[in-house]
Amino acid sequence: MSKMSRRLNSPYTEDWVPIESIQNGMIVCSDKQKVTGVKIAPRNIFILDAQAQDNVLISLKNFYNMIDFEFWLVVADRPVDISVYMSQLQLLYNETTDPAIRKVIMQDIDKGNTFVNNNIVDTEYYILFKDKNDDILQKRIRLLINGLAGCGLNASQVSNDDLRIIMENFLNGGVSTEFGTVMPV
Repeated sequence: MSKMSRRLNSPYTEDWVPIESIQNGMIVCSDKQKVTGVKIAPRNIFILDAQAQDNVLISLKNFYNMIDFEFWLVVADRPVDISVYMSQLQLLYNETTDPAIRKVIMQDIDKGNTFVNNNIVDTEYYILFKDKNDDILQKRIRLLINGLAGCGLNASQVSNDDLRIIMENFLNGGVSTEFGTVMPV
């Protein structure tokens, strides 16, 4: 049985997705196209005055209109890991003898446990695109980072970890998995 027919007859979604690898901040597809992009740091513009909000929105509209290639806006949720912070709070609580300070620390611990118990996530924003040419990909990344900076937003090239989170959200409907790596046969 050929690799292609095994792939088409496989009951596993991962076998249907034409991805060879994720490396150097890019998804390498079986047709040698590469998918990459930028991760945009979230910013709450609604705490700005009305004029500043309008300026950001107008800048974003102009930015999106200047993009002359196909792209995808992607929103992905990433689980929040506050275990180190929670450990530090517990150590601080154990070392403190003042009842008022212990009460405040305990309130923070309770709030942290609420986050942990309710599977709180960070929402992350991406602009992704594809091409076969590495020079074009890098040029587009710089264009997006600079264009978003002009809108008052910080952006950076996606990492391998970012791309894995996006793929996990896409393939698993946002449900986290703890499975090991699946290797092709």
